[in-house]
Amino acid sequence: MKLRRWQREAVSRCLSRYRNGQAHFLCLATPGAGKTFMASTVAKKLLNSGEIDLVFCFSPSINVSSSFQATLEGVLGYRLDGLLGAKGHVLTYQSMLNLDQTFWSLLTSHRTLVIFDEIHHCAGDHLGNANAWGQKIIQHIQGNATYSLALTGTPWRSDRIPIALTSYCHEGTVHCDYTYGLAQAIKDGVCRTPRITGIDNEKISVKCEGKEDVYRSINDLLKSSHCTYQQLLENRTLIQYLIELSQKSLSSIRKSNPNAGGLIVAASVEHAMLIATILENICGEIPAIVTYMHEDSQQAIQQFRNANTKWIVSVGMISEGTDIPRLQVCCHLTRVKTELYFRQVLGRILRVQNNAHEDALLLMPAEPKLMEFAHRIAEDIPSSTAVSIKMMEESIAPDSTAEEGFTAVPQDTTEHIENLSDLTSLALGDPDDGNTPLPFTSLAEAYETTLGLFGRFKKRMVSFSPVAG
Repeated sequence: MKLRRWQREAVSRCLSRYRNGQAHFLCLATPGAGKTFMASTVAKKLLNSGEIDLVFCFSPSINVSSSFQATLEGVLGYRLDGLLGAKGHVLTYQSMLNLDQTFWSLLTSHRTLVIFDEIHHCAGDHLGNANAWGQKIIQHIQGNATYSLALTGTPWRSDRIPIALTSYCHEGTVHCDYTYGLAQAIKDGVCRTPRITGIDNEKISVKCEGKEDVYRSINDLLKSSHCTYQQLLENRTLIQYLIELSQKSLSSIRKSNPNAGGLIVAASVEHAMLIATILENICGEIPAIVTYMHEDSQQAIQQFRNANTKWIVSVGMISEGTDIPRLQVCCHLTRVKTELYFRQVLGRILRVQNNAHEDALLLMPAEPKLMEFAHRIAEDIPSSTAVSIKMMEESIAPDSTAEEGFTAVPQDTTEHIENLSDLTSLALGDPDDGNTPLPFTSLAEAYETTLGLFGRFKKRMVSFSPVAG
């Protein structure tokens, strides 16, 4: 596999810094750019030159560790399984807590390179503010490893605690030894240009204890009512609309790329099961489901990566580091609303598979914070055309590209469906008066709250102009 230009530059700079006395190197590269292969090449060059004896790598999950290990072993030509004869070991950050002194002593008895994938998971610049993984780094790795290489695509933490092994500029931003941003990755054809669409509704009804209030937008609803974002995510009408729109997008993409897949990020296991049922009714195919409650999730992710299945529904399993290049559509239905997580989820659909002109579509409710994050991502892609928001009224309509199993609205339906619960009933085969009970929220059950979306849906589209070549 040939190194890309940015990877060659990063490898060269990293080795130069090491050979000039710098022990730690931090590389910031946008999700999907190929950080794993770059780090593996650094390890290979250090091993081949006799500058190190062993390579250790830590990453945030078993799935990511398995993928990283496969790349490292393929590039190095050695096993990294920690067994006799291996050239090191690939582990998760969680496993740090179970390693004994026998392991840690290897860092002082041998010349080692320690790679940290998604280093932002490890917090703390001293023991007083460090999390459990950051403490282990401070106690056993910092100052003991011959070299360390940290990788990240999102160089900050939501809790604002410093990232382990990281230095900061006066403005509080992370000092990176090498940076490869999204704009450059798009220009180089390494990443796809994302299109992000927030879905809004102009008539949202909330009934609570006999009182009904109507709100003109999701922003208005969340700002002026006691309704939570979680309650909104549990509304079947909204779920139905977002999934149908996502399926239409995926069906269109699969005309030119039959292997393209879609990801739906759910809020809970129960939520994921409901989404899977709706999705099956829409596209006629049972989606893969991966959650922390499913024991076979890692195997299911691997199978989906190499299969032709249309959809995978995830709860906390596919957010960062998981490499599935065929993912091109993502439906964001999780209640997690941090910029870190948002960028990680978006990163799952950015990696180019065949060519630089592939679509990458993310659909989500037009929640104010999520829209703010989307605009900030758009600002990362400079161009001569300003970022714009296009407001377009959009009704649910028959999908001429849909495959067998899709339940369409009858042809005599009006151009804009005012009561979208009609379509929910059609797709789910379950009569509904438009006031969707909230099945998962204890607060909703306690106050007998119902939430209805009766207005026209609107697309709030964040425009990303192509980067000039």
